[in-house]
Amino acid sequence: MIAGASAKESLAIALLSYRGNPFCGGQGVYARQLSSALNDLGHRVTVVTGPPYPSLDEGVDEVRLPSLDLYRPGDPFRPDREIQNWIDAAEFGIMCTAGYPEPLTFSLRAWRYLRGHSGDFDVVHDNQCLGYGLLLAARSFPVVATVHHPISVDRRLELAQAPWKRRMGLRRWYHFVGMQGRVARRLSGIITVSQSARDEIKREMRVTRPRVAVIPNGVDHERFRPLPSVRRIRGRIVTTASADIPLKGLSHLLEAVAILRRSHCVELVVIGQPRPDGQVSRMLKRRELAASVKFVHGIDESALVAIYAEAEVAVVPSLYEGFSLPALEAMACGVPVVATSAGALPEVVGQDGETGLIVPPADPTALAGAIRRLLDDPGLRSRIGACGRLRAERLFSWKDAARKTTAEYRRVLAGC
Repeated sequence: MIAGASAKESLAIALLSYRGNPFCGGQGVYARQLSSALNDLGHRVTVVTGPPYPSLDEGVDEVRLPSLDLYRPGDPFRPDREIQNWIDAAEFGIMCTAGYPEPLTFSLRAWRYLRGHSGDFDVVHDNQCLGYGLLLAARSFPVVATVHHPISVDRRLELAQAPWKRRMGLRRWYHFVGMQGRVARRLSGIITVSQSARDEIKREMRVTRPRVAVIPNGVDHERFRPLPSVRRIRGRIVTTASADIPLKGLSHLLEAVAILRRSHCVELVVIGQPRPDGQVSRMLKRRELAASVKFVHGIDESALVAIYAEAEVAVVPSLYEGFSLPALEAMACGVPVVATSAGALPEVVGQDGETGLIVPPADPTALAGAIRRLLDDPGLRSRIGACGRLRAERLFSWKDAARKTTAEYRRVLAGC
């Protein structure tokens, strides 16, 4: 650790992100936006990442730690290079036994990198990896981790909906969850993104409340903004479901679309890609929804903003969310949001009927009713869209998140 770091205005930060895909999930967004905001505050930020690598803003340093990349699209479960050391061997071996190795093996690669740069950083900030390598790194650095939500929630929801034949494999896949709880309980500081997530971390990971700082995510109000010149498409609904898993509730939204088609001409645009043999693909065939649902993936932010500009309604049908960047981004674009009451969604979306419409989770009829209400009332769409935009501007800023994160770094560095 650099001497006198707790008193310095500028800090040297190693931000670890074991997955940084800029087009899928929130980890890549978090790594890029927080690193950029910290850099703007005058800190020196190095993002240490594994594949898929993030897209970082100018001025942020990057260190890439190659893995075997066993889950790359198009050619999964095959190493993209020769096995070179014991960490590679562990990664391949855990994958071969149906486990998910990346949190553990990335943390070990990160520890190996940090061990060779012991005087270069004041603080290490982990982005939901929580592998055992962090405990090794903690011998030389203060380590803070962001836990967006406990992955045990994903495991519980997926096991509840899985056929019994898949349950043993799923339990093996989620074996890393126990490691994450053990690591989280031993770190210097934990950050999370909502009060709801803090409560889940306390309950699921047994991390005591005083050690968990709540720092909400932000949104780039300049990038995510209304586009008055773009015409709304009548009946267009948009949702983000980057992972074809029960947690995101896409199957319930598809049921709602099937209900809406009886009275409305609607089209659902899904930001994401379903598994060819997954539940969503089967439901599209069973409900004959292929003509009413379009999937888009691998797009940049400008294309995403254009899709929001064309939509009359954005929907977040999740069964649980620790935060929900898609809800916030849609609000910043002035699109009225229908969201469930699951997890932190009410914290993000705000008051039902004012800045969004809130419905119970796993209720396609309620989802269909709320969407129908907005489709049938242009004035309500306009009012909720404008109020949602105002809420996003007032309450959610990456600059504010970076300031609060810096305060947490200084607390940890001071030994408080």
